[in-house]
Amino acid sequence: MRKKLQAVYEKKYKLLLLIPFILLVLALLQLGIQYSMTGDFVNKGVSLKGGSTITISNDPLVDIDNLESYLKEQFPRGDINVRTISSGGRVVSVAIDSDAQETEEIEILINAMTDKIGSEIEYNIEVMGSSLGKSFFKETLVALLIAFILMGIVVLIYFRTFVPSIAVILAAFSDMVVTLAIFNIVGSFTGMKLSTAGIAAFLMLIGYSVDTDILLSSRLLKRKEGSLMERVYGAMRTGLTMSSTTLMAVLIAMIFVQSEVIKQIMVILFIGLLVDLVMTWIQNVGILRLYLEKKKSK
Repeated sequence: MRKKLQAVYEKKYKLLLLIPFILLVLALLQLGIQYSMTGDFVNKGVSLKGGSTITISNDPLVDIDNLESYLKEQFPRGDINVRTISSGGRVVSVAIDSDAQETEEIEILINAMTDKIGSEIEYNIEVMGSSLGKSFFKETLVALLIAFILMGIVVLIYFRTFVPSIAVILAAFSDMVVTLAIFNIVGSFTGMKLSTAGIAAFLMLIGYSVDTDILLSSRLLKRKEGSLMERVYGAMRTGLTMSSTTLMAVLIAMIFVQSEVIKQIMVILFIGLLVDLVMTWIQNVGILRLYLEKKKSK
């Protein structure tokens, strides 16, 4: 079985290139549909699109699912999400995120909340204006764009050849886009929405993605010992070891950490690292093999 898979990987690499490109096309399609339906290409949380967060104590205990269902029934057109906040492995408070920004809207939401769980509760209100959220989101997009440009410059200077540099940039771009599309799909089932923490995770993902791509390109372009596939497998052993150890650490954090902020970062990194395996060891390997074989034939 292993030899068959190895034979397919070595001889059918042109056909295997269809996998990452199909994933990229499907991801772009998902983002396009998301944008046409919602006006945004990602499910944004309160910190990015504006809204309010009402935080209440979990003493007495609050039935999270029951409260969320009740509020969504009362405000069918509202964007409401109820989540828990933990400390030391124990749920200490409950946060109600909504798109309500005006004082009257927030008061109506508070009245509905107190009708459901009782008036003898303490709560705090945080409001994020839509203009501030939109401004921050635009700034983070600019930061991502600058990160890509600087990354491309560094890669181009290091390899001094166009095709390998574009292959690295394309792999990182594909990783980001496919991860974002999968995050949207996961969010539609779990209610998770992109926050400022998620933006930080995507910035981290650029580094993780480029790391393995640089490793692969360096082994194939800079080293001359051994055959082409021997250098590929050598880079793969190192790269998969790096990725698998990171994946395990991220998975453990994703399972055991109670913080919603950290959990979102871990979810994005976990998805992105899995996608990166395809983009690096199928897409980037295939493009570099085509480039080196064409260069050798000349």
